Amino acid sequence: MISPLFAHIPYTRLHENLETIIAKRINPEVFITGEGYDHFIPEKLVPVAEALAANGLQTTMHAPFIDLNPGSAEPLVREATVRRLNQAFDAAEILRPRVIVCHPGYDRWRYGEAQDQWLGHSVEIWRRLLPRAEKIGCTIAVENIFEEEPSTLRALIEAIDSPLLRHCFDVGHWNLFGKTTMEEWFAELGKYIAETHIHDNHGCRDDHAVIGEGNIDFDLFFSLMGRYAPEACWTIEAHSRDALERALVAIEQYR
Repeated sequence: MISPLFAHIPYTRLHENLETIIAKRINPEVFITGEGYDHFIPEKLVPVAEALAANGLQTTMHAPFIDLNPGSAEPLVREATVRRLNQAFDAAEILRPRVIVCHPGYDRWRYGEAQDQWLGHSVEIWRRLLPRAEKIGCTIAVENIFEEEPSTLRALIEAIDSPLLRHCFDVGHWNLFGKTTMEEWFAELGKYIAETHIHDNHGCRDDHAVIGEGNIDFDLFFSLMGRYAPEACWTIEAHSRDALERALVAIEQYR
């Protein structure tokens, strides 16, 4: 089975590029920022969702994440996080995405000595959101950001113990922060992968470069995806239209 291909599209560019998205058969991963939800008008998203569906295109979504953390030790941060995530699920009720990608909020420099506390807060919040995901018919996928190894994400997924909470493997973030091999990461989390974010870098900064423009071994990556997660969504994370067009060409050798 060929994995469905998506491309990260900020909501601010979605309307103006809708004709191109439909013409090029791009399944969009729609990202609305936290601030964007303060000005979000649901009625404006309805015709976009209808146009995508009418043309046989699917969607995924990326939830807001800046300064948010479902596992925060600060109750006010958790409250803000839940509010933003619920706003994302409000939009998801219109778009009906396959997956909603969320940041888990863990890094060892803040929570290395309080991992259990982070996990407990995280589990409580995700369990509150699972009924919304079930109603929409989508999967929540927690993305690796600063994680150096996969144990905290595995602990979260296994504590929730639901097919509605899975993993989004970001290969670019792994190349920046990961201290395990890609094979070791997949051995731990491969069976939980519902989506992957695809972009390249040289291990120094989050360039979001096109496949082949960094030092990631994509032959190995796509081989592991085929072995562990053959039905997962592939999402190109390019930060310009030119990069997206080049990425769509570069990924064809792996399709």
